[in-house]
Amino acid sequence: MFQNGIDKNRLDFIRLREAKAISHFDCGDADLNDFILNRASAYQKQKLAVSYACVDSNDASKVYAYCSLANDKVALDDFKDKTEFNRFRKKRGFPNEKRLKSYPAVKLCRLGVENSVKGKQIGTTVIDFIKSMSALDSNAGCRFLTVDANLNAVPFYEKNGFVRMNAKDDNPHTRLMYFDLNDIAGDPV
Repeated sequence: MFQNGIDKNRLDFIRLREAKAISHFDCGDADLNDFILNRASAYQKQKLAVSYACVDSNDASKVYAYCSLANDKVALDDFKDKTEFNRFRKKRGFPNEKRLKSYPAVKLCRLGVENSVKGKQIGTTVIDFIKSMSALDSNAGCRFLTVDANLNAVPFYEKNGFVRMNAKDDNPHTRLMYFDLNDIAGDPV
C-alpha cells in the first residue's frame, strides 16, 4: 500500500549488527545521526540497547528510519506521588493482587527518520513495528512502551497513542510518555 509515495509493502525492518553498519543517514539531528552511524554497535555489544533499521526491501542500503530500544519500567517514581500512581494503576485495570511498584516496559530510546522521507508516515510505521514486536512477538512480559519525547515530538507521539505519564512533568526538554500495549494486544492471557 502506498502511503504518500512510500510503498509500505517494500519496507523491511532489520536488526542492526556490526556487520550491517549504516554508512549514511541524515535525519537533521546531529545526535541521532551520530548515534546510528557511530555508537549503536557499541550499545548493542554491551547489551544496553538494540537498534533496528527500516529499509527498502529491494535495497537494504536505503535506510529510511531507525529506532533504538532498551528495557524499562513504569514505576512509582515516575509519578508525582503514590496517589497519582494508584490512579494510573486503577485506570489501566490492574487487579489489587497485581498492584506492583513497577511494571515492565520497552523504552524507545531513539527514533530518527531520514530527511528525504519525512512527512511520509515512516515514523508511524516504525512505531507500529515496535508496538507489534513488543506486544505480540515479545519473549518476556512487557506491558508498556515508554519514551522521553522531545517537546517538539510530543504531538507525534500523542497521534500514535502515547499518553503523558505525569501531567505535572515540567522537564524543559522532554516529556515522559507511555503507550499501553494491552490497547493493541487483545485480551490479556
